[in-house]
Amino acid sequence: MRQSSIIDIISPVMAGPSSSHTAGAVRLGLLARNVYNTKPDKITFKLYNSYALTGKGHGTDKGLLAGILGFSVDDKRIKNVFDTPEAKQINYEFEFLEDFNRHPNAVDFIFEGGLNMTISGDSIGAGEIVLTKINKFSVNLDGKYNTLLLVYEDMPGVISSVTRIIQEENVNIASLHCDRSGKGRDASMCICIDGELSKHCLDKVSELKDMYIVRYIKKLES
Repeated sequence: MRQSSIIDIISPVMAGPSSSHTAGAVRLGLLARNVYNTKPDKITFKLYNSYALTGKGHGTDKGLLAGILGFSVDDKRIKNVFDTPEAKQINYEFEFLEDFNRHPNAVDFIFEGGLNMTISGDSIGAGEIVLTKINKFSVNLDGKYNTLLLVYEDMPGVISSVTRIIQEENVNIASLHCDRSGKGRDASMCICIDGELSKHCLDKVSELKDMYIVRYIKKLES
């Protein structure tokens, strides 16, 4: 059982007013930004349920955009993020929806550009978040660990090849989550690690056969 941290108890230092609707939104944006890892032509934010109904009053839309722009949860620019030079350099829009199948504080980030990607996530309270889906693959990313995200062609031996490369770095694997669209089709792997991976390690993983996307996602600051 995970012990509660001081952040769990009193919530993070942040631009208010709500830890789930504001700080959680910023952290979701930051993590989605790190996953996409390139400048998009356009971003569509789809807010669901409580995020859609009360998000504007709590600054959820501001928080999501601020995170995508790389602002921290306590950045004073969040209050007027729409007027910042950084916001004016990207093309974005918001949609507000209801879907009882989604978490009360759910959002989709739809990135369009050289790489199209949809990232889904939830704000689960006290600034805590989780990314639940990247494109068609289920994931479980909460930003607490450095994470290696891979998309590749499903075939025998890929998981053992990747974990062997990480083992050679003497880095411990905290968790591993895999998904696939079908046998022999596209697959994903999320590996949360205790420590850092070197460029040499990432290059070796990238050189594996039919590796489509390799992302090294740094953990979010508390």
